Amino acid sequence: MIDQINKYSAKMIAEHSATVGQIAFAAQDDIMVTGGEQSLTPLAASILSHLNCLALAVARPALPFAEFLVRRAKPDQHEIVPRDTETRTFLHDIPILRQSELESDPSKVIAQILGSRKGIIVEGIGIIATGALTVEQAYINWSSVYHSTYIKYLEDVLETGFESSEEKVAFENFRRVGLPALSAEGLFFHQGPFCDKSVILEEIATVGRYTVQRGLVDSFFGNISYSNGDLIYISQTASSLDELEGCIDPVPFENSSTVGITASSELVAHRSIFETTGCRAILHGHPRFAVIMSMLCEDKEACAIKDCWKDCRKVRFLGGTPVVAGEIGAGGIAKNVPPVIGDPGRAIVYGHGVFSIGMNDFNEAFQALVDVENWCRDEYFRRFDARNRQ
Repeated sequence: MIDQINKYSAKMIAEHSATVGQIAFAAQDDIMVTGGEQSLTPLAASILSHLNCLALAVARPALPFAEFLVRRAKPDQHEIVPRDTETRTFLHDIPILRQSELESDPSKVIAQILGSRKGIIVEGIGIIATGALTVEQAYINWSSVYHSTYIKYLEDVLETGFESSEEKVAFENFRRVGLPALSAEGLFFHQGPFCDKSVILEEIATVGRYTVQRGLVDSFFGNISYSNGDLIYISQTASSLDELEGCIDPVPFENSSTVGITASSELVAHRSIFETTGCRAILHGHPRFAVIMSMLCEDKEACAIKDCWKDCRKVRFLGGTPVVAGEIGAGGIAKNVPPVIGDPGRAIVYGHGVFSIGMNDFNEAFQALVDVENWCRDEYFRRFDARNRQ
């Protein structure tokens, strides 16, 4: 158990999502096991003792965006509701607790809310998330809340501006030093097409690690696949893209077997993209600025559609990349992405992320993912600067 705690604490640091020295985990084994910052482990253990789950993660995010969202909330507001797909599908909403609401027993107050939620933002402490059965699940839920609050805050700032000088300073520092340039430089991709199973599995696992290392996906979200004509090799549902060894399913292309039941929930979409484009490689990540920009629509005020993420039928464009709506799984994504992805080799799904393709291997698909996120990042700050010059 302590090895798992150390592993996921290290992942938070490597991903630059949590503050060094402000991370703690607790887990229920035969006894309570804790690890991390000693000032936080008693709180983690106390909260977990009130819950019917195995693990808990407590960490202060490396960026103060979640804290700012708490401060921006109205006095009678007790949750925030980001519009991204991860929140809508897995979190639903994110509860918030102010320091004034913790009373004399913070752990009990926090646990009462976490009993029905996967994660919470607590002012002055950070993000706290549960893992029903594993330490990994606590890490995943923590990362999901971090991803959603990152997107929510940047979306709000673009719309309403700063509410304090502290926000402005933090944002300018984030923009100046917190966003390293994205590129595929230094990465090696084997040249396809591939026919050998071992080569395909190795390349998928390698590219999955690249996608996480370059910050193109958070938590366990995203998926990757390769088709050799007879089989689709695809990452399993709920698998971490940087740990895909043993987590890749070979599924008959013609869908004649139930072997795909553990495959990614996007299997139907991948199969349709293969059939429509003739490509061999598909990469799906959730780069943050692409998610943000996909939800900004100039027609919003004049449009009667309420659930834009699933009901919009318009194809918009961001830097030549089509943007479509669609539900995950066998829903709208499988219908809306394949018709538009062929020519540009990439497509963005509203609030969900980017699909990119390679005709023979992953080099082209990975570069497309990088290019889309870089364009969306530049466009975000172009709009931000234009708004603040008005």
